[in-house]
Amino acid sequence: MNTHRSTPTIGSLSLRLLAAGAALWLLAGIGCQSTGPTVVSTELPFDEAVVAATDGLVGQTQKLPAFLAKVGAQVEAKVARRALLIDPMLDAASGQQTAATRALEQRAADRLRSQHPQFEVLPFQAQNLPRAQYLLVGTMARSPGAGARRPYTINLSLVEMASKTVVAQASARARDDGLDVRPTAYYQDSPVLVKDRVIDGYIRTTQTAPGQGADGYYLERTVTAVMISDATSAYNAGQYTEALTQYRQVLAAPQGEQLRALNGVYLASWKLGRADEAEQAFGRVVSYGLASRNLGVKFLFNPGSTEFWSDPKINGPYAIWLRQIARQAGAANVCVNVVGHTSRTGSEPVNDRLSQARAAVIKQKLEAEMAQLATRTRASGMGWRENIVGTGTDDVSDALDRRVEFKIVDC
Repeated sequence: MNTHRSTPTIGSLSLRLLAAGAALWLLAGIGCQSTGPTVVSTELPFDEAVVAATDGLVGQTQKLPAFLAKVGAQVEAKVARRALLIDPMLDAASGQQTAATRALEQRAADRLRSQHPQFEVLPFQAQNLPRAQYLLVGTMARSPGAGARRPYTINLSLVEMASKTVVAQASARARDDGLDVRPTAYYQDSPVLVKDRVIDGYIRTTQTAPGQGADGYYLERTVTAVMISDATSAYNAGQYTEALTQYRQVLAAPQGEQLRALNGVYLASWKLGRADEAEQAFGRVVSYGLASRNLGVKFLFNPGSTEFWSDPKINGPYAIWLRQIARQAGAANVCVNVVGHTSRTGSEPVNDRLSQARAAVIKQKLEAEMAQLATRTRASGMGWRENIVGTGTDDVSDALDRRVEFKIVDC
């Protein structure tokens, strides 16, 4: 065996000194300090904005003692890669997955794999949860205002799983140079606005400053988030029987009573032609929404009309929806404000009148299902003032803007 001891190089000495300094920092009791968020305010092309946000996020981690203390070992032994999962990214306004949010997620993952090998990006699957040290969450939200090409703000946060703390957060502004904002199949087919306390917690976490705790309600449901992701992937692939089984497994799991799972059971049952099961499932969706005091349903109308959209493929389940909304509202013994919404197309006065008229039609249909609702419902219209998408494209991408909401109010 060769026992000759070589003279340390300047580079190796520097690495060891850096590691030693970081270790002393930890011993000094300030190892939990965080850096500030990265904010890129210049409007960039989408791909460049994703790179800026991702690199800014990773740049913050390199200043953290937990990372600095292992620099020497990583360089010399090429070990200690940090396992990271990405919870599917969302549109912050709607809570939906769209083609654009999937592109955001994919480009961030690609950037991490190609330029930041200290992270090992693992598939968002149950078997990888025990290994995961970090969770990456991200959203994009269109800037306020009118027009279909307003820029987006991208928010990314890196959560340390052990401490449940956001250790890095970055944002960047992306131009909309023809981004595909159509919802994925699950969200396009969804009859309701699929946004509950879990989704709100996810979105809140993407905007949380480094050093602060991630949203606890969301983070406690990471296991079911993985299950929901698998079920939704099956639905998007047209594997409805498998999706139905998986959504039911979510509902049977601890903390699995979530709007995405309830809605998934309805969607898969309807696709499989199981009308009775679908109606029962939609009743649970309505009950869940009323319990949270707000339920947004995508009743689509013919343009400028109070008549439902003429295509039977669209209006086919509306009778079921109306029946269950009436029954669940009656069973809950609540008072409901039926609020109509329109897209941004057209003048404000015209849309105000149209949204009011559409809400009145829904109110009448509910009363026809259950007469006692006549004194416990009222109709109002918001026009386009509470748009979620706001593009005014009048297609599947902004269907949520033409929703009818059922808000619980004092009797």
